[in-house]
Amino acid sequence: MADLAGKTLFITGASRGIGKAIGERAARDGANVVLFAKTTEPHPKLPGTLYTAAEDIERAGGKALVCVGDVREEDQVAAAVAKAVATFGGIDILINNASAISLTGTESTDMKKFDLMHQINTRGTFMTSRLCLPHLKKAANPHVLNLAPPLNMDPMWFGRHVAYTMAKYGMSLCVLGMAEEYRGKVAFNALWPKTVINTAAVKNQLGGVAEVQLARQPAIMADAAHAILCRPASDCSGNFFIDEQVLRSEGVNDFSAYRVDPSISDAQLMPDFFL
Repeated sequence: MADLAGKTLFITGASRGIGKAIGERAARDGANVVLFAKTTEPHPKLPGTLYTAAEDIERAGGKALVCVGDVREEDQVAAAVAKAVATFGGIDILINNASAISLTGTESTDMKKFDLMHQINTRGTFMTSRLCLPHLKKAANPHVLNLAPPLNMDPMWFGRHVAYTMAKYGMSLCVLGMAEEYRGKVAFNALWPKTVINTAAVKNQLGGVAEVQLARQPAIMADAAHAILCRPASDCSGNFFIDEQVLRSEGVNDFSAYRVDPSISDAQLMPDFFL
C-alpha cells in the first residue's frame, strides 16, 4: 500500500484540530510536515500551539518545520513556502485547512467578521495554492486538499449564515476551478466530514459538551485525507469527498473507534453543516 514516507506536506491552520491530525497521520509514515499558523502561545479556549503540534509530529515519526505566520499576509505565506522548500527540497502536498467561522445572520455579522472569514477561507486558500503551485508541479504525485464542503445550492445553507457559507464555498470553488485548470498536473480535491468533528471551533460555536458527545474525533478526517493523498493524482482530482465515504471505499465499515462517546450509535451522531 502506498504511503507518504518522505513526502512534504504544507498545512495551514496546523496547530490543532483536523490540520494537526492530518499532519500526525502523515508523520506516522515518516513524512515531513510544515506547520503554518499564528498560534505560538496557548489560548484559554483553544489549547495547543505550533510548538506542541511539532512535538507531536516528531513523536509520531515525522519531521516537523514550524512556520509562524498569518494566512492573510502574502509575504508571510511566501516566506513559509520558501522555508519549506529550502528545508525539505520541495512541496508534495498542500492542505488548505485554515478557516474562520461565525454562524451568524446578516445583521449580526459585522464587517470585521465578514472580512476575517473571506480573507482566511477564500483568499487564504487561493493565495496559498497559488504560492505552492510552482513547487507542486515539480512533485511526483502532487495533491492539494481543501477542507471544504461539497457545493450545495440549497437556500437553507445560505439563509442560516450567508457570510460563512459564502466564505466556505469560496474554498470549494477553488477546488472546482483549479482541478480543471491543472488537470493532469496537480490534483485538487475537497474533504468534508459526515458528522460534527470534536474541535475547538465546534465547542466554541455550537455550545460545547452536548454537541461534542455527538461528534467524531479528528482522526477520521486524518485517515480519510491519508487515503486520498496516497491515490494517484492523475486520476483523483475535482472530487468533493466525504470522510466516511472515502474510508468505506478503502474497506472500512466499523467507525465506532472514531466516536467521542462510544455509547452513542452512528445513527445518533450530529450531521455536519452542508450535508
